[in-house]
This record gives sequence, structure tokens and C-alpha cells, in this order.
Amino acid sequence: MPEPDRAALLSCEEVTVRFGGLVALDTVHLSAATGQITGLIGPNGAGKTTLFNVLTGVLCPTKGRVHYDGRDIMSWAPHRRGRAGIARTFQRLELFIGLTVYDNLLSAWEACIPGGVMGRQSREGRQHVDEVIERLNLQSIAMRSASELPTGQGRLVELGRAMCTNPRLLLLDEPSSGLDSAETERFRDVLLDLVAVDDIAILLVEHDMGLVMEVCDRITVLDFGRVISVGTPDEVRNDPAVIAAYLGGPEVEMRAAVG
Repeated sequence: MPEPDRAALLSCEEVTVRFGGLVALDTVHLSAATGQITGLIGPNGAGKTTLFNVLTGVLCPTKGRVHYDGRDIMSWAPHRRGRAGIARTFQRLELFIGLTVYDNLLSAWEACIPGGVMGRQSREGRQHVDEVIERLNLQSIAMRSASELPTGQGRLVELGRAMCTNPRLLLLDEPSSGLDSAETERFRDVLLDLVAVDDIAILLVEHDMGLVMEVCDRITVLDFGRVISVGTPDEVRNDPAVIAAYLGGPEVEMRAAVG
């Protein structure tokens, strides 16, 4: 087995997941570095969300290792990974619909701080939540119930909730789904600001290829659970294997899929 990438905040080696006779992930290698946005793309059913579930401890792989900040975290429970700075959003919105936007964000901060739910460091928590709300321009909906939000705003709230956990690694699962063009531009700016100012690592699963090619430093491509390409956006865009996986033939350029 290859040695883990010591320069990366996150690395996984030979991650394999089998569900009976179905191989959802097949010897996947992937890394994500601090200060960079790493894209994870592929057709529907390629195994992207399954890999996120492995990285967050929700799913135990059949084989393989996951390293975070130089440590093997295979034995860590999901809550321990969360408190160590691994945060995620979900392909389907998972907001607390009975809470306001503000309380959704505050609950995330309380969960990541020992004693937070008992009121420990409450002043610091509310200040942090206020900063995230301002950063995402959520002031106008902060006191609205999450159940009232359209999908686009809900996506931004879910991102804000992840940001309130003081993450070092953000795993974003199709976060621009449901955003209009203006919201997508704002979301792009937030991602670039996070890696530049907060110096975190982002692993981005996304079907908006325009956004992926614009913000990602490196991209890993999955198809039927296997890595078929790794490289810069330009390298991946022009890789015949990637073009074939998306469009079924090398004669059509990948960017036509988002045209």
C-alpha cells in the first residue's frame, strides 16, 4: 500500500466499499490539502457520496485507510471526526426545520464545543454565528424558520452551519444545487475566501462543471467506483477517459455537458 500523502490534510489509500456483490468504491486514492479546493466529480452513482460517508465515519470501508492531519482515523467515531475539524454538507438538505436559521447555526457551534450545549462560551459562540451570518449575507432570513426557506437559501444555511463548527476540512456534497446564478457567484466567492483567509481544505462534490473548473485547484474523477483521472482542471477537462465517462465517447468535448 502506498504511504499516505504527508503534505495533505486528508488522504485516503485503497479505500474499497462492497455492498454484497456491488463494488461501490474500488481502491480509491484521494488527498486534499489545506488552502486548496479539491474537486471530486463523476457521473451519478460513481461513489462520491459513499466516499464522503467513509471519510466522516458513517460507513466503514471493506478495506483501505483514511488519514487526517497525519493520523489514522479509521477507529474514530463520526462525532470525534467532527470535533477534530471535519465538517460536511449533504446532497439532500439536512437542516433542522423546526429551528430558525440562527439557531441552526448556533446548534452547530454548540455541538463542536465541549460543554457548548450547557452554555459554555456562549458569548463567543453567538459572536461566531453573527460573523458567519454576515459573511454569507443571511441577515434578512436569520430569524426565519428553516422550514420556510427555498432550496437555494437552504444550501447557504447548511454551508453556514458547517462553517460554525470551526472546520479545518469541509466536505461539500453538491452545495450549489438549487442556487440561481447570483447565488452561485456568491457561493463561489465564499469558497475562495474560505481557503484564502481561513486556510482550510475543501473537498467539493459538484455537478456544476463551470463552478468546479473555476474554483478547484485539483480534481479527482470517479467512475463506477474507480479513480479514472487526477489533475488540474485543464488536465481533467481534456482527459479522454473523463470525456468518455460523462458523454459516452471521446469525440465530444466535456464542456458540452454544461453548455
